[in-house]
Amino acid sequence: MTALDAGQAVPDVTFKVRADTDWVDVTSDDLFKGKTVVVFALPGAYTPTCSSTHVPRYNKLAGALKAHGVDDIICLSVNDGFVMDEWKEHQRAEHIRFIPDGNVEFTRGMGMEIDLSVVGFGERSKRYSMLVKDGVIEKLFLETAAPGAPLEASDADTMLAYIAPNAPKPADVAILTKKGCPFCAKAKTLLKDAQMDYDELVLNQDIPESSIRALTGQSTFPQVFIDGKHIGGCDDLEAHLAK
Repeated sequence: MTALDAGQAVPDVTFKVRADTDWVDVTSDDLFKGKTVVVFALPGAYTPTCSSTHVPRYNKLAGALKAHGVDDIICLSVNDGFVMDEWKEHQRAEHIRFIPDGNVEFTRGMGMEIDLSVVGFGERSKRYSMLVKDGVIEKLFLETAAPGAPLEASDADTMLAYIAPNAPKPADVAILTKKGCPFCAKAKTLLKDAQMDYDELVLNQDIPESSIRALTGQSTFPQVFIDGKHIGGCDDLEAHLAK
């Protein structure tokens, strides 16, 4: 089947989605009717590029996308509902709706199916993203089949640039913390008050102490990084934000 493109309606299918302990039918109309929706589809849950880049960046830019008229952001993959729910929790992707296309119906309807039997995946989805308005595709970004499965067209930055070319992007913030640290709690409150989303890495849970010393030259907590720059501890962060 020829792949769908701008100006065409998305496939009319029913997805089997988990809601608590029950199976729930979610239709294409439920997802798209009367809404502006960004969809990004990928070959599989827990796969490297999908987990390290595709999902995290859409989750990071969700606020910017929604500030410019997007109602929902959907991650779609040919996996079952159990896998997609677990993957969402593992990714901490609270701003994205994960939709399982376990029967490949939507993917086939889009003309985006691909045979990945050579790596044991069977039939999966090509990597693409699209902006859908009231069920009709406005713009579609399809990745090439180049070696290494590059992420060059369907990424969140490309989508945001299409929707709002001059939109400012949120800062990349990471905070290294340890459990029970009051200065860490204060630093996180400062970031929240400044409306700055952050990734938290907890000592001996996400990162060993030796790595923290190697990165910062410090052994105190918290340690904050903003856009690749080491800001320092809580007092340093407060001074930085005061500027």
